[in-house]
Amino acid sequence: MIRGTALAILMGCGMGLSSIAQSEIPKGWHLLDFESNHIYGISLPQAYAYLASKNKKPQPVIVAVLDSGVDTTHEDLKPILWRNPKEIPGNGIDDDKNGYIDDVFGWNFLGGKNGKSIKKAGDERARIYHKWKHEFLNSALDTSQLSETDKTRYAMWSKAAKELNFSQEEMMDLMFIEVTAKALKRHDKILRQEMGVEEYTCEKLEKFEPITKTARDAKLGFLTVMKMLQIDPEEKNSHALKELDDYIEGKKEAFDSKDIAPPNYRAEIVGDQYENFSDKYYGNNDVMGPGPTHGTHVTGILGAKRNNGIGIDGVADFVKIITLRIVPDGDEYDKDIALAIRYAVDHGAKIINMSFGKSFSPEKAWVDSAVKYAEQKDVLIVHAAGNDAEDLDVTDNFPNPWLTPWKTYAKNYMTVGASSDPLIGPSIAADFSSYGQKNVDVFAPGVKIYSTIPHTNDYGNLQGTSMATPIVSGIAAILKSYFPNLTAVDIKQIIEQSTYKPAPSIPCLLPGQKQLSVSFGSLSKTGGIVSALNAVKLANDYKPAANPIKPMITSKK
Repeated sequence: MIRGTALAILMGCGMGLSSIAQSEIPKGWHLLDFESNHIYGISLPQAYAYLASKNKKPQPVIVAVLDSGVDTTHEDLKPILWRNPKEIPGNGIDDDKNGYIDDVFGWNFLGGKNGKSIKKAGDERARIYHKWKHEFLNSALDTSQLSETDKTRYAMWSKAAKELNFSQEEMMDLMFIEVTAKALKRHDKILRQEMGVEEYTCEKLEKFEPITKTARDAKLGFLTVMKMLQIDPEEKNSHALKELDDYIEGKKEAFDSKDIAPPNYRAEIVGDQYENFSDKYYGNNDVMGPGPTHGTHVTGILGAKRNNGIGIDGVADFVKIITLRIVPDGDEYDKDIALAIRYAVDHGAKIINMSFGKSFSPEKAWVDSAVKYAEQKDVLIVHAAGNDAEDLDVTDNFPNPWLTPWKTYAKNYMTVGASSDPLIGPSIAADFSSYGQKNVDVFAPGVKIYSTIPHTNDYGNLQGTSMATPIVSGIAAILKSYFPNLTAVDIKQIIEQSTYKPAPSIPCLLPGQKQLSVSFGSLSKTGGIVSALNAVKLANDYKPAANPIKPMITSKK
């Protein structure tokens, strides 16, 4: 589920619209270099300069983005979108006979044959609870008599039932947010009238000089709340208010979800036999879908056309992005995840970006099988650690590299946390990022990341491990492009072994905490932030036959 709103600070709910301190930081800071710019970026310009100095010539690389959809008309993305070479657009025929008609840019697994698409879906815990409620909500149930399969289901159902018991504190938090939203809307109405505009940012509002006392009070009230929520001063009023409304609606639905089963939009719109994995030729070719903001932003970070004088520069050059829409407003379906991974592999992707996650996976075996398939086909999977400030060494986050049927870890799988910068503050680790010394591999910049926004060739800031993940996928694509003989396992090792470690003196708070200082190196397996420059240097000298290579350990003071 793509979690969050700008309320991440108050509610701990995850990805938001740049919930940061009000500091100046360059757009595209994540690409910069510490030595040159004193910013904890990935040293991307230096990486490309190094490749040029070695006369390295790139080859095109296909990367799949499994997400909420992508704006295929965006000026900075059109040149880098994959187009199915065996499909004739718009003829209504499955030209390449892969089972998906007119899959020109990829596929929408959340679509119906009539062209409609799922926008919202319930969270997985509610789906699980109501699916097995009639079997397990029984005081006379003797769990010792259950089959092994049913015992596993019962344990999952019990966990879901427990998580659907919301506390009084959570109820009070929602009431506070509702009151806050109502106040903001009153202030906003007054300000729009007096400013004579429908949209404005906090930066613009700061410069506005109200004439009336009512407007002066509205300005003070609006700015106070926005700063309290730590919303990016560049964020538009309309979008911030919509995020508040979406958050409130989602919370209310969650509070009601134990008594009221979530609507089955899938049955209404997609119409597949969900329990039958062989029923896989469903969906449609509308890869944009009704909510493509997240996927468009992720795609831009990864590969927006470089050096074209428009908008932004993505991390990777010479990429072609397959768009696979599987992420609704709510939790993903395991079937869609598994089929999208297989589609990506079968259509030539060498890297798969998965900027989503959830805490339950009832059909994990389907996903595990797809991850194993990708491993066998030498495809790297890069996945977000999540935005709940959880320790993934003790908390579930799905998908994950543990392949239950094989009782082993996938070697082609990376999990990514989100880092920040002292200019943004107050910690080098993003306060929302999940972490884990065993189960998170690397960190990458994930706060106030500027990238593509859909519908009007727009650009803006978002934050989350969702934004850190395509940075790592982009570095992986660079390595595969300039060093095509590298395997998925090689690329994973190189990225991990070329991270840099911020000096111990750089402040680091345990994500989700306000005062508990920790060592940044303790938050992931490598203890470091990815570096494009270090990675290409290491790749240039990499000899697969000489594995394992020595880590390149560098410190940034």
